[in-house]
Amino acid sequence: MSATARSTVASAPTLGQARFEYLLRLGDTSLVLAQRLGEWVGHAPALEEDLGLANVALDLLGQARLLLSYAGELEGCGRDEDALAYRRDVPEFRNFTLVEQPNGDFGFTIVRQFLLDGLQRELYSALRQSTDERLAGIAAKALKETEYHWRFSSRWLVRLGDGTAESHARVQRALTELWPYSNEFFAADLIDQVLEQAQIAPPLATLETRWQALLEPVIKEATLACPPGRGKLTAGKRGLHGEALGFVLAEMQFLQRAYPGARW
Repeated sequence: MSATARSTVASAPTLGQARFEYLLRLGDTSLVLAQRLGEWVGHAPALEEDLGLANVALDLLGQARLLLSYAGELEGCGRDEDALAYRRDVPEFRNFTLVEQPNGDFGFTIVRQFLLDGLQRELYSALRQSTDERLAGIAAKALKETEYHWRFSSRWLVRLGDGTAESHARVQRALTELWPYSNEFFAADLIDQVLEQAQIAPPLATLETRWQALLEPVIKEATLACPPGRGKLTAGKRGLHGEALGFVLAEMQFLQRAYPGARW
């Protein structure tokens, strides 16, 4: 066996490790986005949108709890959902880089939500067929909520994109800025490959095709221009994050850091 082959084998995760990492990716993405959306409470442009974003945040938090609880059980080290949420540092988080980006204006938040909602809608739909029955059950529940999230963000994208000159310009800038982050969704690594082979997770190439087919008609209806390429590749799902996540966690984890192990 060549040195290259030995290196590849040695670095390949076991199925158990891959499942744990994958659950962190899903759970952390929902958790961090829930925290970001929570920042809008009391600040959205209208009461209806304030409540809408809060409801989406609560749904995402519920999904994160199910996913992180399962991850903790698979890990077998005694860490529950709270320990995984509050007692990990930035490099230990596995969320997509997209969701840790600051909220910006309302249009920016809608575009960020739109890109992620489209992914989760197609991903959870596919995960219902996972050979991991528990993950399939979580996906089936999450899909019902994600359908609402998708309707919320896609309708707002059309409303803003096909609205005033100002709203159109803002969401077009947001789409151009945020689109490259979607490259990370479909960049397969060893975790994805192991789970695809075990039929636990769907092939990312197929998922990408379905995601694009879902988004493109909405972007067209919103009179927006889809960026020609996705450009840069971020690696949040491998634990490589920008400084934005540090600020999110500093706020989210403050009480546990100030009073470790405290209970109500």
